[in-house]
Amino acid sequence: MRRLLLRTPSTLSAVLHSSKPPLPCNNGGSLPRLGPTASFNSNPRWIFMSNNSLPPPEWIDPFLDLSDVVSSTPRNLEPSPWVHQISNLLDGSSNMESNLDSFCHKFLIKLSPSFVSFVLRSIELQKNIDVALRFFTWAGKQKKYTHSLECYVSLIDALAIHGEVDRVKFVFSQFREMGFLMTVHSSNSLIKSFGSLGMVEELLWVWRRMKENGIEPSLFTYNFLLNGLVNSKFVESAERVFEVMESGKIGPDVVSYNTMIKGYCEVGKAQKAFEKLRSMESRSVAPDKITYMTLIQACYAEGDFDSCLSLYHEINEKGMEIPPHVYNLVIGGLCKEGKRMEGYTVFENMIGKGCKANVAIYTALIDSNAKCGNMGEAMLLFERMKKEGLEPDEVTYGVIVNGLSKNGRVNEAMECMEFCRSNGVAVNAMFYSSLIDGLGKLGRVDEAEKLFEEMVKNQCPPDSYCYNALIDALAKYGKIDEALAIFNRMEVEGCNQTIYTYTIVINGLFRQHRNEEALKLWDVMIDKGITPTAAAFRALSTGLCLSGKVARACKILDELAPMGVIPETAFEDMLNVLCKAGRVKEACKLADGIVDRGREIPGRIRTVLINALRKAGNADLALKLMHSKIGIGYDRIGSVKRRVKFQMLVES
Repeated sequence: MRRLLLRTPSTLSAVLHSSKPPLPCNNGGSLPRLGPTASFNSNPRWIFMSNNSLPPPEWIDPFLDLSDVVSSTPRNLEPSPWVHQISNLLDGSSNMESNLDSFCHKFLIKLSPSFVSFVLRSIELQKNIDVALRFFTWAGKQKKYTHSLECYVSLIDALAIHGEVDRVKFVFSQFREMGFLMTVHSSNSLIKSFGSLGMVEELLWVWRRMKENGIEPSLFTYNFLLNGLVNSKFVESAERVFEVMESGKIGPDVVSYNTMIKGYCEVGKAQKAFEKLRSMESRSVAPDKITYMTLIQACYAEGDFDSCLSLYHEINEKGMEIPPHVYNLVIGGLCKEGKRMEGYTVFENMIGKGCKANVAIYTALIDSNAKCGNMGEAMLLFERMKKEGLEPDEVTYGVIVNGLSKNGRVNEAMECMEFCRSNGVAVNAMFYSSLIDGLGKLGRVDEAEKLFEEMVKNQCPPDSYCYNALIDALAKYGKIDEALAIFNRMEVEGCNQTIYTYTIVINGLFRQHRNEEALKLWDVMIDKGITPTAAAFRALSTGLCLSGKVARACKILDELAPMGVIPETAFEDMLNVLCKAGRVKEACKLADGIVDRGREIPGRIRTVLINALRKAGNADLALKLMHSKIGIGYDRIGSVKRRVKFQMLVES
């Protein structure tokens, strides 16, 4: 009765104001019924309720210990009913804190640190960090209350899930001032959170405190530390931690190896990643699908598709489950490299294992066949894809349009684009650039121009590929002034002029014998910091050689060397151009100049010139050069030994 009176003030008030007969006592007497004016001091039995005060609030925990009522070996813990009721009040409303105050005052309760920590770990609060912070702040204002270590750790964990670096730093600054004694669980949780956010300084602080508090790191601790260092690109530091694991009592497991492999791949050290894969075997740690997928992704990013295929075969031979993403990368990589048959073989193996292909895989195979000119097979795959219930997307249709355009089937490509328009498929710049290029190659330049303007009208911003396709079409069919107009428009509309753009225009200007304009454009390109390619120099040197300015071409070639541009076949291309144009004398003069300056050995230049003459249809001179000592032989004039010049070929 005493406990009931203490916890229920309304009951106490009813008793005090009751006019009913006295209650019986255990000693045979009776307790008086106190009237409204009765004094507590008049009866010592009621002194504990003097001044009409309420008892202090009771601390509540997240679990109820039922071990004293339920017979079993482990402790029987049941979730406290208070958890659900408090969680319902955390609704994020403007009066959330006042609702919590009212509730706790009504039931005379206070939330213990373990209760607060438990609620902060709930899924609902981890999804809504603003509410979590408000609850944490409110709980800290309870009288005679101090947040525990686990409260801070739970809040930091919730904030880390959402990547709230600044808030985590603020909470952690308060945490450090508290001077808590670290535990294994809190250390692991903090290292995991800081590692995911790349907060290396905070991560290492926790690691030092573990050492100071005599906490031995577990395998999980090491793995969390490795992951944190790798995520922050501190791969060398992670290497040292890994070495400690290898030489210590706690050896690395597959997670440790996968973390290091991921770290090496992210910093471009694929070779070291492969070394780690092989070292797993020596320590009897079996790689899993994550190991192989990480390596395959890295190889794909570097364009090493042969290694992708090799790793795929290794997974297959071990009988491991192959993730769908691996098929995407392997088939996609092989198709990019033009190995469509190998890609198709992997595709059929995938189907044979009951793994369904997705749109990306079909698109890669269709694109590979289209680029090889095998549009028949590409269209069969396209139909097969639709029969299997896969809906082609704009990328797939773009590949089809591009393939048809490149194979001269422009009308079919235009029909495909119209189908996309009428069926809600987004028509992007790839469609237009493919069609403009296809029309240009067929000489349908007016239609290409019209399509370009239609593209602009439809508010589809042309990219550099569209501009280049149209400029190329105009330049090849002698409309160089229109090409220049589009070239200038490109710059005005903020589309970057690429090295390919300059190459097209320079080539077009030389074709129209506007050599000085072409040279000026080359200088503008260099001034803009656009690095020439071998193709760009080939266009320039071809134009200069055909206009009799071979020396100018050689001078420009010398100027490219300090820029790190050294076209390997530059001289070979120039000799081929001159021989093809019937300018054998100039070709021989160029060959002598190349050898005299020590740029190439005579034997190689001799071979190049023989091949150039043969390709140009000048077989007689090619045979004469082959059976002579020109270029490689020497004549002796008195005591002087001189190499036989290439010019002897046309002088004799």
